[in-house]
Amino acid sequence: MPQRLQDKVAIVTGSTLGIGRAVARLFLAEGAYVVINSHRDDAAAAALRDELGSERCLFVQADVADADAVNVLVTQTMARFGRVDVLINNAGMNVFADPLTMTPEQWQRCFAVDLEGAWNMARAVLPGMVARGSGSIVNIASVHGHKIIPGCFPYPVAKHALLGLTKSLGIEYAGRGVRVNSISPGFIMTESNEQWLSTFDDPAAEKLRQAELLPVKRLGEPVEVAYTALFLASDEARFITATDILIDGGRTQLYHE
Repeated sequence: MPQRLQDKVAIVTGSTLGIGRAVARLFLAEGAYVVINSHRDDAAAAALRDELGSERCLFVQADVADADAVNVLVTQTMARFGRVDVLINNAGMNVFADPLTMTPEQWQRCFAVDLEGAWNMARAVLPGMVARGSGSIVNIASVHGHKIIPGCFPYPVAKHALLGLTKSLGIEYAGRGVRVNSISPGFIMTESNEQWLSTFDDPAAEKLRQAELLPVKRLGEPVEVAYTALFLASDEARFITATDILIDGGRTQLYHE
């Protein structure tokens, strides 16, 4: 059976931990050449480089909020692999603050990474995709882009905007062979959520409570998001664009408990 991304070139931003790491691993297993990325060249980046090897992978340190760094990332990708077929905009950060005490720096950094970072990457790869008449961009959004959770401002604002960016670019380039979609994960057991759970007096009890809020009665796993990214990146999804897929165990569809 042929691999689903055989010899395609994929950039996965924010890919040394969590969802991004799961995407990078799966894409490599499915035959892609994978560019992994982080704004830090740290132990997590080193561990993933060692795991994935260098034959079909390239690590580029770059902060997606910096347009110049993004251009370097794409230039290095082109120099190594010759093109970009798939972009997974996974890099992001949580900024949760009281609206009236939030600093200008918190607001700016949230949008610089969670929205402008995705646009910086898309703008850098779109010319090549348009020239070839093919390409897939997948933005990792959030359930915060669909529902508002108190105490999480301004993160939902940025994620709502990312969904708007997805739809707008998806329609803009639909007739030119480039598909743009997004995925909105719910509670996924990433390192950051593990760390959040550890702040409770009884982390196991809180984890169980969070799972009980979901119709499926369990929390999500990074690989489940990765498989959806794989589908959207592949030719199997060739008639899908400007669309968001929720991966939240049904949580956002509940009217009440």
